[in-house]
Amino acid sequence: MRRLLIATLASLAVLLLAILPASAQRAQDRYVGYYYPSPNQIEVYCARVPRLQEASKKRRVGFIIGIKTGMTKKPYESPYTVFAKGGQSTKLIIISKMEGYLNTVYRARALLADLSTSARTTPIFANSKAPEELTFLDLISLLGFESVTLSDGDSFAHQIRLLSISSPNCKPKTNS
Repeated sequence: MRRLLIATLASLAVLLLAILPASAQRAQDRYVGYYYPSPNQIEVYCARVPRLQEASKKRRVGFIIGIKTGMTKKPYESPYTVFAKGGQSTKLIIISKMEGYLNTVYRARALLADLSTSARTTPIFANSKAPEELTFLDLISLLGFESVTLSDGDSFAHQIRLLSISSPNCKPKTNS
């Protein structure tokens, strides 16, 4: 009887270990399976600028409204949509509206490079010491976003978790 109980408990433990990672991932990112598939890759980016003291949900939502307003002023429809999610709107999500757009990590990074060019024209970057060194990821980190997920809206997603410049995981690089 005791062996049967031990065998049953061991089987249950193996089953729980198999189920736990998937449910833990869903608990961490409730938007997987709703707005985008599970990310093919998750990167970590260490911001080069500190978060603004006045960073707030209102400011992040205003930033998204500004992006969308700029998109509507173009003579063509944008191939992607941008929105913020999460209780404090700290998750930036960029989803393709066109088949074949944002379906590789290279296309996702190319869009981020494009957005970096635009970000460098903002007053907050123009007044910094080296705006050409800063990226779109620095701008959204400055505003308090904690992640950005880019997806083709079908089978590809790439997520970048943004860490503050003061994070212990963001140590300055030393030249050897």
